[in-house]
Amino acid sequence: MVKLYIFGAVILGVVLNANSAAAAAKMVLGHGALNARIAPLWIAHEQKFFAKYGVESTVILVRQIQIMVSGLGTGEIDLALSSGSTLLGASSGGLDAKMVAALNGRVNYDLVAAPSIKTVKDLRGKRFGIQAFGGGLWMGAMLGLESLGVDPQRDNLNILQVGDQSVIAQALEAGSIDAAALDGVFSRRLKQKGFTVLAEFSNANIPTIGLGLLARTHTIRDRQEALDGALRGLAEAVAFILSPKSKPAVLKTITQHLRIHDAATAEEGYQDLITGLDRKLIPSMDGLRNTQRLLKPRNPKLENIKVEELIDDRIVRRLDESGFIGRLQAAYGIK
Repeated sequence: MVKLYIFGAVILGVVLNANSAAAAAKMVLGHGALNARIAPLWIAHEQKFFAKYGVESTVILVRQIQIMVSGLGTGEIDLALSSGSTLLGASSGGLDAKMVAALNGRVNYDLVAAPSIKTVKDLRGKRFGIQAFGGGLWMGAMLGLESLGVDPQRDNLNILQVGDQSVIAQALEAGSIDAAALDGVFSRRLKQKGFTVLAEFSNANIPTIGLGLLARTHTIRDRQEALDGALRGLAEAVAFILSPKSKPAVLKTITQHLRIHDAATAEEGYQDLITGLDRKLIPSMDGLRNTQRLLKPRNPKLENIKVEELIDDRIVRRLDESGFIGRLQAAYGIK
């Protein structure tokens, strides 16, 4: 199934092939989401940062997380860009994988509510929209509500699976739900229409792992040089994105991949991207512990997982401590 899916992706043109030297290490990198936060992966590929550090990259979109995890397990995907909850779920199912880098380590959603809701206390008994239980949006929402002292069970919140963020925003406008956690691209628009932004969780510094690079232990052990090159390329992509001079190129990448035709929407996606990016790529242990804590009631197998064994950040820490990341960012004019 995984082989057929990836072959089909190539035929359909989803796969992007780098024009790297023949001697470069080949790596397939998969991602399951389709939003502005994936941009570092696209940038590293298209600006040839992976190739610069000896990696011939192939980037594929795999919409079903189960298929991406299966591809990682069979070795047909070398690195998967996914969430901490994906890693925990896959590990509880027997996959020997670790997170080697992270693009964001804190909750960045805004808590948006209907115009009639003015305070956090007004959420009691209300309908709260999410994409899916156990997903990244649900995770960020629950951690954000927790930071505000809201207990969904005690406060009788009716948690409803609605759809992706665009569908959730539409449900809020239609009055089908009363509140939700959303990216700034949606919360800013709703605020202009009179909806209440009860909290900006980006100001609360709540640890989580929204997106990180997952690799099998086998890959980490046997392909150190290729992995080092991939992480160097990703680090340069982050520096490139954070550089004001690169903004036109980053906006172009976002608009092309997300098929955005509205400049204002692209700008909002760009702002969400740079707000949440982790400059050092080091996965948050506290963030993964938060993820495990929230998921354990739904997956008892997670009780026996030691999260400290699911992160292998030796390469990104070495890149940071050696000054490589700092020099990159200085070269791009980042203070």
